[in-house]
Amino acid sequence: MEAKDTGIFYICKKPNAMVNIIGKENSLLSQFISELRDANIQKDSLRFRKNLERVGEIFAYEISKKLDYEDKEVITPLGSSQENILKDYPVLAVILRAGLPLHQGLLNFFDKSENAFISAYRRYHKDGNFEINVEYVSKPEIENKHLIIVDPMLASGMSMALTYRELISEQKPRHTHMISILASIEGVNYIKRNFSNSEVSLWVGAIDDELTAQAYIVPGLGDAGDLAFGKKI
Repeated sequence: MEAKDTGIFYICKKPNAMVNIIGKENSLLSQFISELRDANIQKDSLRFRKNLERVGEIFAYEISKKLDYEDKEVITPLGSSQENILKDYPVLAVILRAGLPLHQGLLNFFDKSENAFISAYRRYHKDGNFEINVEYVSKPEIENKHLIIVDPMLASGMSMALTYRELISEQKPRHTHMISILASIEGVNYIKRNFSNSEVSLWVGAIDDELTAQAYIVPGLGDAGDLAFGKKI
């Protein structure tokens, strides 16, 4: 799989049936994203991981509005109350390693969810192109369930797309929600071109305009995995 993809289409930075930009309005999410981007604050890896986790909790809350609920009677010390509760918990899938703190944020809210783990990385070639390799997939039953895939950065979109295809190779989820804190226009368009609105929803905090030849988002925030866990060799 080559990193280069034919055709780059401009996307208007407004939500549609498939793309949800939850950072378009002022909220604490804007504060957390600004700290994730800040080169000085990034020096504190604990704070960087915590901000990823906080952002994950915000995404979990927003996506929870799209899930299925059922009415249940809850007995209180003084009587009973009819409450809407989550009918089925989604399966949470994380692309290692950068996605782990973001995944933890979702798990804090979807605390009864089963989880999937995927090892995916870029293998660069001498000509500057790269391919995405998936070496490990651990997943629970996902048939007819809501599936949430998290990766902090959506650059070219290929890691997310390949991960999704690996996860659904044997079973089909009811619907898949893809989460990235920052995305490039090219990455968003790659997802839109390859998947229909009926099967996938994309959730992002912000969309940046530039993607470099090495598939890094600008202004972006750098390498989220390195910032969270230390530089790799």
